[in-house]
Amino acid sequence: MKKVLVITYYWPPAGGSGVQRWVKFIKYLPQFGWKSIVYTPENPDMTVVDYSLESDIPQGTVILRRPITEVYDLYRKFTGKKGGAAGEVNPINSQKKSLKQRLALFIRGNCFIPDPRVSWVRPSVRFLKKYLKEHPVDLIISTGPPHSMHLIARKVARSTGIPWIADFRDAWTKIFYYKHLPLTRWADRKYHALEKAVLDEATAVVSVSPMERDDFQQMTSQHIHLITNGYDGEDFDQVIEPDGYFNLTNTGLFSSDGNPLTLWKILSELCASDPVFREKMRIRLVGKIDREVLDAIRAAGLEDHLVNLGYKDHTTAVREQMNASILLLLLRREPEYGAALPGKLFEYLASSRPILGIGQPDGAMATIVGQTRSGEVHDWEDEQGIREMVLRIWKQYLSGGIPPVGEGKEQFSRKAITARMAALMDEVIEKHSKTEYVKQ
Repeated sequence: MKKVLVITYYWPPAGGSGVQRWVKFIKYLPQFGWKSIVYTPENPDMTVVDYSLESDIPQGTVILRRPITEVYDLYRKFTGKKGGAAGEVNPINSQKKSLKQRLALFIRGNCFIPDPRVSWVRPSVRFLKKYLKEHPVDLIISTGPPHSMHLIARKVARSTGIPWIADFRDAWTKIFYYKHLPLTRWADRKYHALEKAVLDEATAVVSVSPMERDDFQQMTSQHIHLITNGYDGEDFDQVIEPDGYFNLTNTGLFSSDGNPLTLWKILSELCASDPVFREKMRIRLVGKIDREVLDAIRAAGLEDHLVNLGYKDHTTAVREQMNASILLLLLRREPEYGAALPGKLFEYLASSRPILGIGQPDGAMATIVGQTRSGEVHDWEDEQGIREMVLRIWKQYLSGGIPPVGEGKEQFSRKAITARMAALMDEVIEKHSKTEYVKQ
């Protein structure tokens, strides 16, 4: 069986969307002839914990854990912010910040390039070079963010000659929050130089979104491969008993810069005008929620309809998706976010519940929602469009049930996605072996 070294910051028992992509790849890779060795921090900064994901890790998977110095602990002490579920969804955004927060962001942006995990690069390279001499592998894969993982792989690949795939779960300098970092000119040039070096030097590069892939492609002559996220059908093998309510459900991160004020206004008006709607409607939130979102729901008079479950394990989140009347997919009000494909989109597809997306109607998410006929995507201020969809699904609910939606979702199953990744991995090592043969 071929062996791959996967360098990732996010790994169980850490929870969240950043963990699931490679946990699920590694779950199915043995079916395609690959055994995985995972290199990950021993003491990462875990804002959420999800032990349920550990059941997806195949027996025999080697997990290498090495200590890391976490500067986010210092950041929270300096700014007075709490970690865990009470912390901000993303502190690098357009919201107002205190002097301490602005100073901390300046230090983070200009002294920790490309990210606060950069201090882990040198000791990791030293450890992995020694480890690989005794435990050879056929391929290295780094997944980021944090993009320091790519820098580790870059140096190890240079030293060992092992082929390397750089997997980008998000954009780098074109990610929505990059423009909010108070960077010096020197720092900005450094970020872009590192990004281009990774794109140029990796044996292959993978992106998860068509639009982000196109952005990366403009920076390099190397072909950028598209392998999206997906859903695991086994996660949805659950029997769900409807709870009898008309549930508008959001799972995962819910940021203040994606707060759907128009939706809250519509729901408030419908509750005021329709006593049955007022009795049956529930807003179910599962995951890490910014305080401003909860404040807006209360300000709209919807507090009695709010069910805030906080962060739950992945199994529970899937159950909530399957129990939804409408699944909310709320994008941040950032132009760059139109290129993003949130990982939960694919699980929403698997649930076969109607999706109400609020964000860029011409973005990457809207394209897939439209292609799969799984719902609608409206602009943040499209009051008429949002209201009409809510009322249409509400009428279906009253008439006896909301029918399943969606078609063609099978292409996004984790097994199908892993088959594409495994094919690329095979291609990379085959081309590499031919190149080495020619050199000899």
